[in-house]
Amino acid sequence: MHMHEPFLKYTLAYTLIASTLFSFTVPVNIERDSSDYDACQYESHAYNSNESFLREQNLLEPDSPENYLTVGQSSTEKKLIKWVDFRVPAAAMKKAIALDIASQDKPIQLHFIELLAYLAAKNGNNFGGYQNKQLDDLAAKLSAGKTMEELTEKMKYYDYYLEAFTAVLGGFVGNYEIEVPNADGQGKHWEQRYGVKVFSPIAKGYYYGHYDDFGTGRGYGFSRRHLGNDLIGSIGTPIIAVESGVIEEMGWNQYGGWRIGIRSFDSHRYYYYAHMRKDFPYKTGLAVGSKVEAGDVIGYMGRTGYSIKENVNGMNKTHLHFGMQLIFDESQKDCMSEIWIDVYEIVNLLGTYRSAVVKDPETKNYNRVYDFNDLSFVPRD
Repeated sequence: MHMHEPFLKYTLAYTLIASTLFSFTVPVNIERDSSDYDACQYESHAYNSNESFLREQNLLEPDSPENYLTVGQSSTEKKLIKWVDFRVPAAAMKKAIALDIASQDKPIQLHFIELLAYLAAKNGNNFGGYQNKQLDDLAAKLSAGKTMEELTEKMKYYDYYLEAFTAVLGGFVGNYEIEVPNADGQGKHWEQRYGVKVFSPIAKGYYYGHYDDFGTGRGYGFSRRHLGNDLIGSIGTPIIAVESGVIEEMGWNQYGGWRIGIRSFDSHRYYYYAHMRKDFPYKTGLAVGSKVEAGDVIGYMGRTGYSIKENVNGMNKTHLHFGMQLIFDESQKDCMSEIWIDVYEIVNLLGTYRSAVVKDPETKNYNRVYDFNDLSFVPRD
């Protein structure tokens, strides 16, 4: 689109001024916390605000994946994804997963992430008009002999969405083994399965409520955006590891209170759980470096945080802050452009998969009822 030179100059000037102002308003020497504030995230979101401004002026193509890739690299270098706008509804994820599982004993196996990436590339990442028939039609073409390479040959952004969605959902479906009750109701036995191998962050039988609050305002300390999903519940509700992985962060944080961070075995997802229970935040025995399986109890819901002093209930409502950071390269883990996605629809999807727990009257800890082993990944050293 042709732009008049004076307007372009004013637009660029605004961007430069806004960037400078945001840079000087970033607080310093504040402990890292993804639940409500992170110096890296705040600066990252300030940058995205400028991108939004440019889009409003039609200077950038709306939601183009090209706007979320690193710049300054030669054409021969791999571009690193720097932002992901995850909009896939739970209904689409559920349908794609069902098609994937149902195809495993057929001559042509489908992969749910490829199906979703195809839809995103076709609809410009706009799932507002999504219908299950769209995936059924795609599955029929693939089952009839068409290849995904043929179907996506002219789709400019298919590879981008495939890589982005793999980072988000790569650990959700695969091979696992789980304990199940015997038919006579006496005892348990192990079964190997292929299917969904992630769990809701809230244990089975416990109520929670939530809405899509990603990006809403937060005011403790200074104005910023919320980078997760708050699940409202009751004090002591058992919190569950969504995916198998390794604990990378654990302890008190001024903003998140008692919190825990778990890295997936493939290293692409960092799960963040915050505002855990005062006095008894974690399941006994967990520490940084501990390996956890999907469905394990990792702690208990509370309302800690918003306090420099440790072990303080500074939140008005009892809730779990649940977030997911994407990491395509280790340089993105703690940086000036961290990638946090909206997990609201993921939480909706996971509502079907709840881990049953039972309380140990002696230790006061909760334990899962049925053990689980993720067979898809080899744990990192």
